[in-house]
Amino acid sequence: MSEFVLNLFGVVGFWLSIEYCLKHQTRESLDEASLIPFADDPEVAKRVELATGKTVKAVAPEEAKPGWGNIEA
Repeated sequence: MSEFVLNLFGVVGFWLSIEYCLKHQTRESLDEASLIPFADDPEVAKRVELATGKTVKAVAPEEAKPGWGNIEA
């Protein structure tokens, strides 16, 4: 019986901690956060926009600086 009570307290504590962490989030901020993995690839960002209808704030990939490149030994 005590094991059941401890497991129940663990589940309730986990649920309350998730609720506390997400308390200040809005639906828009959570939607924007779900699109972050696609933001660094403009081609994939366009496909995700077409598929979902949500705007992905894509960032252009960083250009290599002159003189900086891959060094192959």
